[in-house]
Amino acid sequence: MSVDTTTTDPAAYSASEAVRRILTSTGDTWAVVGLSSNRSRAAYGVAAVLQRFGKRIVPVHPKAETVHGERGYASLADIPFPVDVVDVFVNSELAGAVADEAVAIGAKAVWFQLDVVDDDAFARTRGAGLDMVMDRCPAIEIPRLG
Repeated sequence: MSVDTTTTDPAAYSASEAVRRILTSTGDTWAVVGLSSNRSRAAYGVAAVLQRFGKRIVPVHPKAETVHGERGYASLADIPFPVDVVDVFVNSELAGAVADEAVAIGAKAVWFQLDVVDDDAFARTRGAGLDMVMDRCPAIEIPRLG
């Protein structure tokens, strides 16, 4: 059974088929919004896992720090090259604006981390033609791909 890629139903679209598609065929440049050099934050560890699985991570944080050897940028708009996936580590109240920025820069997909949910942002992002997953973690999902 496959998932209808035109759906805006968050429960349906966070299905394993969407997760697999984003992780395997959407592209390898991941902007990680909220990633800083703070090793105690979840974004730091998740970015390391993404790198181990061949993804290029791009730290996006107001401090624009270099993290895991990759130059950071203060915003998505500051990144001077194409981004495939925008991985969002901000709270749900701020995540919708980040999803809108992802659409504006021409990203192919948006990934909201665990506990980050915004149904309106999901509908807008899908309506703009991007893939999207909410309330999931790529560091948990990518090893499951086998």
